[in-house]
This record gives sequence, C-alpha cells and structure tokens, in this order.
Amino acid sequence: MALLQIAEPGMSAAPHQHKLAIGIDLGTTNSLVATVQSGMSTVLQDEHGHALLPSVVRYLENGTITVGHIAQAAQSADPKNTISSVKRFMGRGINDIPDTTHIPYKFRDTDAGMVQIETCAGIKSPVEISAEILRSLKARAEKALGGELTGAVITVPAYFDDAQRQATKDAARLAGLTVLRLLNEPTAAAVAYGLDNASEGVYVIYDLGGGTFDVSILRLSKGIFEVLSTNGDSALGGDDFDHRIFCWILSEAQLPPLNQEDTRLLLTKAREVKEWLSENPEAQVTSVLSTGKLINIKLSADKLVELTQNLVTKTLNPTRKALRDAGLSIEEIKGVVMVGGATRMPQIRQAVADFFKQEPLTNLDPDKVVALGAATQANVLVGNRSDDDLLLLDVIPLSLGLETMGGLVERVIPRNATLPVARAQDFTTFKDGQTAMSIHVLQGERELVSDCRSLAKFELRGIPPMAAGAARIRVTFQVDADGLLSVTAREQSSGVVADIVVKPSYGLSEDEITNMLKSSFGSAEQDKQARALREAIVDADRLIEAINAALAQDGNLLSADEKSAIEAQVQALKTTSQGSDKDSIIKAVEVLNHETESFAARRMDASVKQAFAGQDLNKLEL
Repeated sequence: MALLQIAEPGMSAAPHQHKLAIGIDLGTTNSLVATVQSGMSTVLQDEHGHALLPSVVRYLENGTITVGHIAQAAQSADPKNTISSVKRFMGRGINDIPDTTHIPYKFRDTDAGMVQIETCAGIKSPVEISAEILRSLKARAEKALGGELTGAVITVPAYFDDAQRQATKDAARLAGLTVLRLLNEPTAAAVAYGLDNASEGVYVIYDLGGGTFDVSILRLSKGIFEVLSTNGDSALGGDDFDHRIFCWILSEAQLPPLNQEDTRLLLTKAREVKEWLSENPEAQVTSVLSTGKLINIKLSADKLVELTQNLVTKTLNPTRKALRDAGLSIEEIKGVVMVGGATRMPQIRQAVADFFKQEPLTNLDPDKVVALGAATQANVLVGNRSDDDLLLLDVIPLSLGLETMGGLVERVIPRNATLPVARAQDFTTFKDGQTAMSIHVLQGERELVSDCRSLAKFELRGIPPMAAGAARIRVTFQVDADGLLSVTAREQSSGVVADIVVKPSYGLSEDEITNMLKSSFGSAEQDKQARALREAIVDADRLIEAINAALAQDGNLLSADEKSAIEAQVQALKTTSQGSDKDSIIKAVEVLNHETESFAARRMDASVKQAFAGQDLNKLEL
C-alpha cells in the first residue's frame, strides 16, 4: 500500500516540483541548449528538428534580426551585416585579432577596449551579438519546456581569460538569462562522458571547436571531477582549417583579391568541403563568383592533411604542456575524449591516436557532449539533484599576483589552482608615514611586471601613519567557480578596506596567452637573476631612506667627519644601486651598514637615556 503525505493547504513543500534549468554550449560555429528530463540530459531541438543552431546573426535595415540557419543562408549575399564566429571577438581589442584581411566586417576600435562591428543596424559589440544567439536558445528552451527558466549553465573554453568570461556573462544577462555558473567546456564534456559511462581514472578532454582549442586532464572518481591541469589556444579551431582551404582555392584558381561577398562565399564553401572530406576521399569545389567566373577544382583528403598539418601539430604542443603540468606520462592516461565538431576530421583523430598510443573515445556526439554536461550541472545547481552526487573541481589557467617594490611580481594564486579559490598574503609599507598603497593586479608566469599582463589597479587609502614596515595590509584574491576575480585589501589595525571586481576591458591575445607559459620556462634563470637584482636595489633604497631619516633626527650625535663619512657611503650606495651588478650593490649595502654601526649604537644609548631620564633606577621594577 502506498503512503500519502498530508499537508495543510498552502504548506506543501512541493517535493515533486522540478525547476527548469538549461545548459548552453555557446560555440564559435554552432550553439546548443540542453536540459535534464526524466533523469537524462537531452539536447532540445527547434520546430524543424534541428539540434544545432548556427552561431550566425544577421542585422537588417528595417530592424529585423535573424539568428541561426536563416542568417547563415545570407552570409554570402550580405557579409557585412551577417556576423559569424563572433566568439573569437569576445573580450578582444582590434590588436588581438591576428588577421582581418579576410574577415568581411568593418571593425571599430573603442576606448573601452573591446572591438565593435559596424552594421546597417548600427554599431554592435560581440557581447550584443552573442546575446542574440543566447536569446534564441532561451526562447527555444522555454517553448520546449513550457515555462520560465530558473537559470542556465553556460560553457566557455578553459583557456578563456577573465575578460572573455566576463563578456560571456554580460551577453547572458543581456539575453535575460540567470547564469548559474560558467563551466569550462572540457569539464562539461567530462561530466557528460563520466556519468554516461560510469568511468573512473585519468582522462584527457581534447576539445577542438570552431574557434578555440582546449585540452584538460581530469581525474574522475566516484562523482568527483578534479581538473589536474589545463592548456590550450583561444584562437585556434575549425575556422583556421577553413581558412587554409580558402587560401588553397585562391591559389589553385589563380584568383585576384576578392570582394567581401565572394570572400564569404568561398569561406562558406571551404567549410562545406572540410566537412565533406571528413567522410569522403575527395571533394569537388564548385562556385560562381560575382564576376561570373566559374571555379571548378578538386581537393583530396590527402591534400587537406598536407595543408593543415601544422594546425594539427599546434594542438599537440599544449597537450604536452598539460601532461607535464599534471605530472603524468602518456601511459597513465586511461582514455581521450574527443569534443568539438572539428574533431570529426580524420587527421585530428589519427594524430591524437598516435600521440596517446590509443584510439580516442568518440561514442558520444562531439557536437552535443558539452551541452549535455552543462545541463547536468545546471540540474544540480537549481536543486533538482543533490550536490553530493557531483563535485566539480576546476582550475585557473594562469597565475595571479601583485606588483611589489622594484617592479617585481608576487604570485598570490598559482596557475592550475583548484576553483573556487581564495588566498591572502600580507604586505607592508615602504616609507615612514605612508597613508596609501597602490594595488596592481597582474596575470602571468614571469617575475617582472613588464613581462606580465595588467588586469587592474586600485588604491587603499586611510592607512594610519606608521614607521616603514609597521603596517600590515592583507590582500585577498578570490576567484569564483566561473573563473572571475575579485581583490580586497585591508589594513589590519584600522580595518580600512578597498576592493575591486576585476573587469578588464579586454583580455589576453593569442600570443600573450600561449607565450606566457613558454617564456616562463625559457627565461627561468634570467628571471631569477632579474628578481635578485631588483631585490638588492629595493634593500639599498630602504637602507638609504632609513639612514637619511636617522641623520635628520640624530645627526648631532656625530662629529662633522663621522657625518661626512656616512654621507659619502650613502652617496656611493646610491650610485652603485643605479647599476646592474647585484653583487656590487650587496657589498655597498654591507659597507654602509658597517659604517653606521657606531651611529646606531649611539642612537640606542640616547634613546635609553631619554626613556629613563629623571627616574631612580633602584626603584624600577624589572
């Protein structure tokens, strides 16, 4: 016999209530939305049965905006106003876009930093364009689920920096979505794959999408997904393979520079050829340009492999680094999960198989697996499923730190630290009576400020005036589960606080992201020497300032000759510290310390005399 729960009217806890939550894979080429129904993650389709929504937005002069397949069909006819692959421009300035010659848009750089695109409907930012894609997916989900959404988990490449993540979150807010979490794409894929296959062990998630490449190494164990390391390239993806085919067509057909319409036509044709060659040995490239010229050439799968070999190799370099950072060998990898539509290319799968000495796992649809994992996480975050069933431990891709005296970087949170993370470090003042401190937040792996990326600057004011080194300022870095950073500075004795949510106008360029790690390894010894020199200079400056203050206060304790000798040594140290010989600076500091030993003793004696002046020493309590 079944038991029925009885509750007073209006007092029921509604245990059957299922909150509507979705997972969104906001992709460069295609986007998807998924949800959990009857305990299973499912990709939602539109009214025509399409699961994939092309990430293409078209603006019309009458104010109409089309998204998806309809917009995609107009790319060649209206390239200026039909925007595709906008994900590559998120959080980016004009200087961060490596090659604009074959991109048919009219870019406009702004003081705010993020590039904007001129359309017939006005100037549009990548955030606004992405919001249209998200708005379309939201409408699809609400129609399919028959209700208002509680929230969404949106996936981002693991190597998206702070600016790109913030831009994605801003786009979701514009689309009317409540963001439950930004989830790294490889982690989402691991969730979908791990739960579907009840897998345990160390897995590599190889994620090559339309515009980005990520590789993450995760340990799966009893519902815990721990990211051990991550690496990648935020400007490498299927679009680059399309561009190689496009350039081959220009060369093979001996074409002159093309107008924007023909450029978009051939880029679209290049993508179609790439997809065809994933399953066939040869493709016919046939197009009629606006000039009436007919293009009719053949491209073989073998030729495509030759054209794109270095792009494939570019994905393996970050893979090696991720393995090294995780401290793992190839033999310790249990499986390699392929994610992203670009991984359908046979040369990609073969290269991965050769590198890891095992066949990659392809039993889940690489286009859908990220959205499915995001839906699973969204279902947990809205409370439809217990958090105990699933624990995600993601990591931060690049170190975060502060500028200290001498232009040095003090790391507070190291790269590959597990998210969310909060770490604090104490700093102090450099000068007597200092009442303010400038906080400079940096991102990167090098020792000097000039070699890292500046994220934000703010000031802590109201520090009580004290002797240099007496104040204690605790700086706390907090990175949330979305990978977004906030920094707080607090003076411990007075409690004065300053804080900032780091929202840079745009993030790291491709070269900056990939080269930061490379240069940190190649320049380790050089950085060590540079840091030692800066530290010696800082010590010299601190000593000079302290002695000058002492001379001003107690110079009467010295004879004219003694005072002159100390001043000469101070000047000698000043001159030496302007050079680049660390050992000479250290030696000059030692000489000055020795020269002032007698002066320091006299100051101490004078201070003791003053303290006990007028008191009977026999009556003092010890």
